[in-house]
Amino acid sequence: MRYEKFARSMMLGCVALCAVGFGGAGTAARAQEASTSYQGTQRDPFMKYRPPVKRKAVKKSLVPVQLPAPSIQERIAQFKAQKAAAMSAQRVAPKPTTALLLEELQVIGIFRTPRGPAAMVEATPIKLSYVVYPGESFFNGLLVAIEENRLVFRRETKWSNGRLEISVENKPLRLPGAVENSLTSNNSAAAKAASSQTIKGREDTVPVTDKQ
Repeated sequence: MRYEKFARSMMLGCVALCAVGFGGAGTAARAQEASTSYQGTQRDPFMKYRPPVKRKAVKKSLVPVQLPAPSIQERIAQFKAQKAAAMSAQRVAPKPTTALLLEELQVIGIFRTPRGPAAMVEATPIKLSYVVYPGESFFNGLLVAIEENRLVFRRETKWSNGRLEISVENKPLRLPGAVENSLTSNNSAAAKAASSQTIKGREDTVPVTDKQ
């Protein structure tokens, strides 16, 4: 009995050793097969290692341009929307001058009021006049001061790169007879043209005499 148990244990040990041997041989064979494939290095192994140089992305420098102002119709629509929102929120509504550009204004009068100096400006696109005081806001500026014969504005210019440029602009008082003189010159030119046409028509007519 003891001999049979010993022989059986010896056989099991031999089987286990064979299994381990075959497994190790397969692993070694796979290792040898894998090692036969050569992969080249990205750098020379005999050269000193140097870290790769990171190149910065070159950004194209765009020349900033002045942002154009919206049309008068768009500015009036924006003013109406702001006025409706202020009235619904029970706030002070903006004045119509907030929709006007400084280049659209003409100073037609300067006078004094109980509140201080005031001016009458005319909006040339819509042919309407407004009374303004120092501190009045416009679409691209602010009325800073009212002097004897001119208005001093602070102009705000917006650029495409987000920069806001501030400058000072003076608007002189328009001469009282400037419009009248232009109308008079136009009327005189029209009268001369009409008189020349009348004289030419008279010269072209030939009088007819009765034959007796």
